[in-house]
Amino acid sequence: QMKRYAFGVDIGGTTVKMGLFETSGTLLDTWEIPTDTSENGGHILPDIADAADKKLKEKGISPLDIEGIGMGVPGPVSPDGTVLKCVNLGWGVFNVEQELNKLTGFKVKAGNDANVAALGEMWQGGGKGFKNLVMVTLGTGVGGGVIIDEKILAGTNGAAGEIGHIPMKDGETETCGCGKKGCLEQYASATGIVRITKMYLAENPDAATVLKSEGITAKDIFDAAKEGDKVALAMVDEVGRMLGKALASISCVVNPEAFVIGGGMAKAGAIVIDSIKKYYSQYAFHASRNTVFKAAQLSNEAGIYGGVRLVLE
Repeated sequence: QMKRYAFGVDIGGTTVKMGLFETSGTLLDTWEIPTDTSENGGHILPDIADAADKKLKEKGISPLDIEGIGMGVPGPVSPDGTVLKCVNLGWGVFNVEQELNKLTGFKVKAGNDANVAALGEMWQGGGKGFKNLVMVTLGTGVGGGVIIDEKILAGTNGAAGEIGHIPMKDGETETCGCGKKGCLEQYASATGIVRITKMYLAENPDAATVLKSEGITAKDIFDAAKEGDKVALAMVDEVGRMLGKALASISCVVNPEAFVIGGGMAKAGAIVIDSIKKYYSQYAFHASRNTVFKAAQLSNEAGIYGGVRLVLE
């Protein structure tokens, strides 16, 4: 018998987002606590346990009515709940599910944050109604999550869905945050589009454009493109080409029903998805050409929704 409530947790580098849900999928309350990374992140799980306990007391809910806690973690998580280092939390290698279970007595499930967010979008967001989808998060980097038959595809050690690091370009001189050169996210993330635009402006100082190299943001570029600025349009087109090509490669492997596009950059709206779709249909294998493109809907709450969905499996 499924219990009535569950907690969803999304651990970020600065804050931990928490949600109290009904297991039917309704979010009842959401709040944040600071991520205490001191002492190698040793306080993070006790702080989460404490916050969950406080919330139950505040709401007058018995711990016996809690199905469990599900959480997204910023790093690879193996299927048994072992985190394999979360550098920005100070964590080494340990079993996060067992640790939090000891602290709370609840069933605990953990997964990589991008994968868990994808699960959340499938359950209650832009991917609702699909069993096979790929979530693409366009933010500072390019994140991803692959859902097959309503389950996260984690891979051997939790690194499946790292689509930002698909190699796209030979001869790149700058290094990606991951240590490689020529990764998708070097071109197609919010940071990436700024980078390629600055390079273009440096090479074409006389280009007719409203864009200036200093202090330019991804939003500036998309806003200018919507106004018809030729340089901005060319940059958006290049990002669409890179993403369209990468997603066509992904669809050759997993053949999803839908791509769900989210992250800060997706807030620019149709211009982003239209640009990707244009190139996707050129590059995709004929049997995968009709993949649906959807906008993510849960914004930064996708992770807590996905955490709960993880517990319900």
